[in-house]
Amino acid sequence: MSELVTGEAVALEVRPAKLPSRALAVVLDLVVAVVAYLVVTMVLVASTAGLDEAAQVAVSIASFLLVLVGGPIAVETLSHGRSLGKLAFGLRVVRDDGGPIRFRHALVRGAVGIVEILMTFGVIACIASLVSARGRRLGDVFAGTLVVRERVPAGEGHSVPPPPHWLAGRFFALDLSAVPDGLWLAVRQYLTRMRQLDPQVGQAMAERLASDLVARTGSPAPEGVPAAAYLAAVLHERQAREARRAFGGGGTAVQAPPAVPHHGTTHHPPSSGVQAVGTASTSVGPATASHETAGRPDRPSTGFAPPA
Repeated sequence: MSELVTGEAVALEVRPAKLPSRALAVVLDLVVAVVAYLVVTMVLVASTAGLDEAAQVAVSIASFLLVLVGGPIAVETLSHGRSLGKLAFGLRVVRDDGGPIRFRHALVRGAVGIVEILMTFGVIACIASLVSARGRRLGDVFAGTLVVRERVPAGEGHSVPPPPHWLAGRFFALDLSAVPDGLWLAVRQYLTRMRQLDPQVGQAMAERLASDLVARTGSPAPEGVPAAAYLAAVLHERQAREARRAFGGGGTAVQAPPAVPHHGTTHHPPSSGVQAVGTASTSVGPATASHETAGRPDRPSTGFAPPA
């Protein structure tokens, strides 16, 4: 398991592809490319039979570069790092920060791949992958890319455990603006791996992270709340705020609907007692509202006056 940190300081837990799966994916891609090259070559030979020898050699070189070099580059660019072989074995080429590759990354990988895969039959690529800690060949090193596994076996994923139900919503007023992204990443990584840690080591780590979080928020942790539960509850509150901000449902006060009197009907105020922030707390009963409306027929801005 390896970890990438994106430009937005989001930790991505990825599995670098191992040499056997990468080799099989490359072999499948080469088989498809060679078949396509043979088909294109037969078509070109039939269509350029009337040309001289120099023109036929030029066309052969152009078809070789177009199919065996330009083809994989175009496929990786358009599919964002998923060729036919990588798609079959659940692999993908990504940037060092976890983002999708672009044309320049695919171009560097393809250009270096001519030497380390085609011209040396993959010997240089295999040696570089075995030496690299993340299984990268020279094309990945120069392009700043990494081949990762997309399909992870079931049960191997890590998720943040939910906080205890009695702590849900308890930190809605906590100021989290001073907490750095690095501390959030540390908290998340601890919560996803705390079941794999030694109990004493995990407890010490949770207490240290909780003290750092308390120092950033300026609010002490509740009395008697375990450090791990406190971290889970605060992280859950932060995720809830991010979700509300992303989907446009948070941070606004709930306002009661305005009372609109209707002629001949009795208006009942809401029983929940919800009051808009910044408004007066004076309550107007149904009789008073009807009396004021009847006494001020010019109140509506449209000029409509109810019938007598």
